[in-house]
Amino acid sequence: MYFASDNWTGASDPVAAAVAGIDRSVPAAAYGTDDLTAEAIAALGARFETDIECAFVATGTAANILSAAVMARPGGLYLTHRGAHVAVDELGGAEALAPGFRTYRLDGPNGKITEQALRHALDELPDGNRFGRPVALSLTQATELGTVYSVEEVSTLAAIAHEAGMLVHMDGARFANAVAAQGCSPAELTWRAGVDLMSFGATKNGCWCAEAMISFRPDLFRDLQIFRIRTGQVLSKSRFVATQLLAYLKDDHWLDLAGHANSMAARLADGLAESNLVSLDWRPDGNEVFVTMSDELVASLTERGAVFHTWPVGDLMPDEKPARGFSLARFVTSFATTNEDVDGLLSLIAESETSMQKAG
Repeated sequence: MYFASDNWTGASDPVAAAVAGIDRSVPAAAYGTDDLTAEAIAALGARFETDIECAFVATGTAANILSAAVMARPGGLYLTHRGAHVAVDELGGAEALAPGFRTYRLDGPNGKITEQALRHALDELPDGNRFGRPVALSLTQATELGTVYSVEEVSTLAAIAHEAGMLVHMDGARFANAVAAQGCSPAELTWRAGVDLMSFGATKNGCWCAEAMISFRPDLFRDLQIFRIRTGQVLSKSRFVATQLLAYLKDDHWLDLAGHANSMAARLADGLAESNLVSLDWRPDGNEVFVTMSDELVASLTERGAVFHTWPVGDLMPDEKPARGFSLARFVTSFATTNEDVDGLLSLIAESETSMQKAG
């Protein structure tokens, strides 16, 4: 019963078959100048219903920090949610590429920046102040806590940012889960809502290694390419990433994979909500389920074969933090999660509840 991360899951059958099916005996142009790369970029553009500039990179973190660096300005502040991956898990990567550029973390429940929090931050950072000037906003979609910004929320936040002269980035490591959850088009959730630049992730959702930077503004792309070269992120055999993305996007395979992961998370959340041993703190929109449980139960489930993580609570809102002796546990589903996996975990929790009732 593996619920540690969707990063643990392998590639989907169509993606794996596509990579295996490449004629490796035939040479192809390197560094993204091959036909398959051009075809994959065109396929992405078709899904987003617009002309895009796109470059593949090795990891989602690379996509994030390169995107941040291209938006940087002297004394610039990069506004993110306080628990966002770009703020917590990337070791100041954006600042390293653009000295003098800093993240500025905003509050918000369930992993989402609120309109009020963004407006308050901009009021606290008027033009000419000596702390820094806001130049970019990053939205994580889906968020680190398994929630999703609606089209309306993205539009509202992006409009506020643009009015303040900022650029808008979207960390889309789990973008497919967000699109599947919203039932909207990729275009509606990105450039039509005001997103200028995004990190498009496919690795968590059925690809082996496929991450991309997508620019909806051509004027940003030249600098993206320069940063990509300087940081060693130009992939020489780009066609192997392109092949994955072509299989991933074909016939909406990517949304089918994400939709399955989301449905497994909903099934798990429904079952957990019925337990007296855990507290479902918020409903998942995507494929991450968070519950509060006793440290004793965490240890018991781990000993009996459940693989999951407890979540750091330092960046949670005060009312989201568990009491002493309790932990916030994260269970992540994927395209490969089965009903049996979910029901097996729920059975372990039910067994624990029965044992406690007998002991009591």
